[in-house]
Formats: sequence, structure tokens, C-alpha cells
Amino acid sequence: MTALTASTPETAVPAPPLRPVQALLVVDIQSAFVSGAEAVPDADRVLDRTRGLLARARTAGALVVHLQNDGAPGTVDAPHTPGWELHLPVEPGPREHVVRKTEDDGFADTALGALLDAAGVTELAVCGVLSEMCVAATARTALELGHRVVLPHDAHATYDIPAAPDISDTVPAAMSSRAAEWALGDEVEIVPRAAAVPFVAPQPAPAPEAAAAVPGLSPAAPPPAPAR
Repeated sequence: MTALTASTPETAVPAPPLRPVQALLVVDIQSAFVSGAEAVPDADRVLDRTRGLLARARTAGALVVHLQNDGAPGTVDAPHTPGWELHLPVEPGPREHVVRKTEDDGFADTALGALLDAAGVTELAVCGVLSEMCVAATARTALELGHRVVLPHDAHATYDIPAAPDISDTVPAAMSSRAAEWALGDEVEIVPRAAAVPFVAPQPAPAPEAAAAVPGLSPAAPPPAPAR
């Protein structure tokens, strides 16, 4: 047997494969934020990674939810303005939905929670913009609700934080995105690359008849139809 010494080369241990997730939340991939002069600095990268995530989620039969922010009148994402439109095509169907929202948190006063519950989703991935706002707020609530949350580092982005007199110089967008990840704590799973995120179809929720047969449960009402 060869003794190990300080000079013995270290062999990298490959990371175990990531456990599949059952849903993809695509946060605010709207034209105002990912196209034109006002796009986030890494818009092309985020769009590329999101397309890959969408393709794999659809192929696997995972639930896909596009969150669409309704900005206040006069803002770049005010409803029914060019900047408000979703930038990537949606494939409507039982496994793909659009949920409109007015808060950073995609769960606040929306059908998102009901959609996830009805589909039997317990594990999900989140991508989109803006890292420290809607992405972080939605991921945080998902964690609080008991979901396993995977956040691919290369599939979310934000803007530079402008310099503030007597406070700080400009904070680059990449640093802001990384800080947003860190602030989510230990429960979120940060993975370097979106390409490493696998998907699987969720197990269907019990039918109303089955739910009624379980002690303490009553038939669940269907989830509210997602607003569009």
C-alpha cells in the first residue's frame, strides 16, 4: 500500500447527481428585463439557460409556471405594454401555466401555491429575474412552505446596484446576484449550472374521492384558474 504524503496528488471526488425536481418556476422573463437597452447585463445567458431548463422540464412532464409581473401604471412592465409581455413562448396545457402577480413574491395573492399543491409538487427549481427581488422572494416563500428549492447560479440575474454617496461604489450585478443567493440561507440548493438540473413528472395529487377516504381530509377544491 502506498502511503499518502503532503505531495500526493488529490483526486477530485465528483459531486453526486442532483435529485430531480418536479417543477420549474420561470420568474419575470419579460421583454422589459431581458431585451433592448434596459435588459439586465446577463440577459443572453439567462435566456439561454432558461430555454434549456424549459426544454428539459417539458420533456420530463414536469410542471412549468411562468410568473408575469404586473407593474404599476407608467412602469416598463405595466400590463399590456410591450415590456410586460413574456419573452419566451409558453406552451399552454395541463403542465404549463402563466401566473400574474403584483408583488415580488410569486405566491402572494396568486394561484401559484394551489397549482403546486394540486400537481403534487414538493421539489422545484427557480430561474429568472431579478435575483434579489422576485427570484429571491419567491424562492424564500417556497422554502417556508416546505418545498425543496434548487436555484441554478447561471439562470438568474439582476442589474448593477448604483453607487450611493457615503455608502458604497457601484455593486456589479454578478455580486448582487451572488449575495441574493447567500441571503436565502442553508436550505436552498445552489448549483453552478442549470444544465445539471434534472426534472421528473410530479406524482398526481389524490383525486377528490381518494382524499375523502383519508381520515382528516376532505375533498380538495380545484385550484383557482391561473390569471392570464
